[in-house]
Amino acid sequence: MSKSFRQSQSFLHTWSGLLLGWVLFVIFMAGTIAFWREGLNRWMRPELDRIEQPYAVLGGAQRFLQSKAPDARSWYIAMPNERAAGAQVYWQPQPEPGQEHGGRRGDRRGGRRSRENQALIGADGLPAVARETRGGDFFYRFHFDLHYMPVIWARWLVGVAAMAMLVAILSGIVTHKKIFKDFFTLRRGKGQRSWLDGHNATAVLALPFHLMITYTGLVTLMAMLMPWAVVVNYTDTDKLYDRLFPRVEEQARSGTPAPLADLGRVVRDAEHRLGGPAGYINVSEPGDAAATITVTRAPSTMLSSRTPSLTYRGTDGAFAWQSPAPGSANVTAGAMIGLHAGRFADYGMRWLYFLCGIGGTVMVASGLVLWIVKRRAKLPDPAKPHFGFRLVNWLNIAVVGGFPLGVAAMLWANRVLPTGMQERAEWEIHTLFIAWGLALAIASGLRSGRAWTVLLGATGLLLATIPVYNVLATPRGLPATLLQGDYLLTGIDLALVVFGAGFLATARRVATYRPPPKRPRERAAAAAAPASASASGLPAMEPAE
Repeated sequence: MSKSFRQSQSFLHTWSGLLLGWVLFVIFMAGTIAFWREGLNRWMRPELDRIEQPYAVLGGAQRFLQSKAPDARSWYIAMPNERAAGAQVYWQPQPEPGQEHGGRRGDRRGGRRSRENQALIGADGLPAVARETRGGDFFYRFHFDLHYMPVIWARWLVGVAAMAMLVAILSGIVTHKKIFKDFFTLRRGKGQRSWLDGHNATAVLALPFHLMITYTGLVTLMAMLMPWAVVVNYTDTDKLYDRLFPRVEEQARSGTPAPLADLGRVVRDAEHRLGGPAGYINVSEPGDAAATITVTRAPSTMLSSRTPSLTYRGTDGAFAWQSPAPGSANVTAGAMIGLHAGRFADYGMRWLYFLCGIGGTVMVASGLVLWIVKRRAKLPDPAKPHFGFRLVNWLNIAVVGGFPLGVAAMLWANRVLPTGMQERAEWEIHTLFIAWGLALAIASGLRSGRAWTVLLGATGLLLATIPVYNVLATPRGLPATLLQGDYLLTGIDLALVVFGAGFLATARRVATYRPPPKRPRERAAAAAAPASASASGLPAMEPAE
């Protein structure tokens, strides 16, 4: 009974991991990169200086908005910090007469955004002159919204993939009865055993992280995946939003002009009352007597993503309202989302998240490759594999080998595309998918070993040479960032060198790999297998260990 149950769990583990494994690989890799979202936002804009005086940047943001959109419906300012590329600002214009403008009144994210109503304020307090890029924000959005497809479809696909991942993890725990013992075993050059050891090691080493990141990822999509509680209790979604994100009731524009209070003074008072740095500032009806200023605490300072906020009168900066303490369900959901995003993490914890994310990515990739390795020896005729084997092998090469190549190509596009190019940010992303498409063609046209070598080698070469280009063509090369003490950008360049070397070493290993000689028992079984297989009509099986 126990053996039968374990066998059924092994079947479940194999197929729940395989059917959506390629989607999970892309999600895991993009999400892992997104842990350095803010750093990549800076790295992909090498023209920008590091933020050293956040309040000076905030003052510049207020001056810019007062000149650019003095009569806007609302302003939204992301408070700058040392990790950020600058202060990102948005403004929501007043609706045309007789037309309701998109976005809820009081939306702390400032309503609808477009390129025409946003700007980036640099370290000098002036609008930044920098290349157009999505930066690390692309990887953050891509790991749950994907690209080139409707968001709702993408989130359903990601949600189903996350559920499959959770099933694969739990069934894997049941299947591997010696999982912790196997973790301390790493046999090199042993074919299938080596892949299994690597898969087990990356799975067990960060098992708590894998469980946490998968479950909390599902929690972030819970209202979409399980909407029944919302539908039953809230017929009006605005009421749900008010419960989750309470805010002071705003007044309509009075028509009486009034200067706005100094945002720096208001934010300093709010940070003292909130007990931590500010993250977002929302100004409603600026330049009017009915203006209000809402300051929200930075998510990077708390575990929960549902951070408290304060509202001040816009004319004199007097304190007016504080958000109520959230209920237990709201606190739990906020903590789950905060754990998943990892915004609260300092640099040490962020590196731990990043390394565990790499482990998860390798775990998924090694599991996909292991499926091929285990079944290759069982093929009746290895020279003529069946369609399912060829499809999985092709997808492994195209996705596991192709997506990292696309990422490397996107980083190079960020450096070499003309800075004044129209739709430049979108073309950076297009470059990723063009390179990925090229990987699909390589996977289709070359034999497996050659295709792996080409893709892994090209990825390693691209990654390892970007820091060299940075030294030669940008003001943010490794020597400069080291001398300036800008260790965030230094770390990214060093990580690119390390990953480039890792991909190159893996490509060399694949190119020079030779299967280990078979043991006497295996040779005897292989010699007997064709006769028994032809007699039974079944494919020859590996000898039992």
